[in-house]
Amino acid sequence: MRRVAHDLPYGEDPRQRLDLYAPRGARGLPVLVFLGKPGVHDQYEPTALALAARGFVVALPDYPVTRPPLFPAQIADAALAMAQAARLAADHGGDPTRLGVIGHGAGAGLAMMITLDRRYMAAVDQPNLIRAAAGLAGVYGAAQTTDPTWTQPIAYVRPNAPPIWLGYGADDNTVAAADTVTLHQRLRDSGGRSEIKLYPGLDHAGIIEAFLLSDRPEASAWDEVAGFFRRHLQ
Repeated sequence: MRRVAHDLPYGEDPRQRLDLYAPRGARGLPVLVFLGKPGVHDQYEPTALALAARGFVVALPDYPVTRPPLFPAQIADAALAMAQAARLAADHGGDPTRLGVIGHGAGAGLAMMITLDRRYMAAVDQPNLIRAAAGLAGVYGAAQTTDPTWTQPIAYVRPNAPPIWLGYGADDNTVAAADTVTLHQRLRDSGGRSEIKLYPGLDHAGIIEAFLLSDRPEASAWDEVAGFFRRHLQ
């Protein structure tokens, strides 16, 4: 697996750039877009490489830093990055008709917003692009603006949403487990498709670091999320 493209633009801002990762000889593989913390997307390169090693073409976007982190403009940036990743993936062995999104922390909130709130992907003329979504240790219900419905994924739970996988480390002291559990329960109560997994011994950073620990039990978190995407992106 390797980085096959660097700093491809999806907008005019200098931070509206993305990198692509793929296994050697990739052809017709499902595509994942990984959303992390804005401004430090290079720190997630090991994660992107590990996902690529599991059989995906992976897009890793950066986006402008805003406060609060789930500001509508930043969610719109995530949607723009998704649309551009779909356009570029075919040139690097990906199948843009089989595209999912995964995020960690603030990126998980972004991933859930563009998956559940139809406005954002519709605004980039790709209302049905996202086929599956995963969130790792995300904040899904905390008010972040004067109009919290703009930034709360939990406000957009719907029965016809794409399938969703939610993971959380039981030792996470950065975000509350209640966000993950409540979003899962509301998705299931609405008739939506949601899976949840709580991992003992992992904290907020540990659930990402598990990507790199192939010889330890924590790595099962990433085998499970990769399996989820394989099932739903066929």
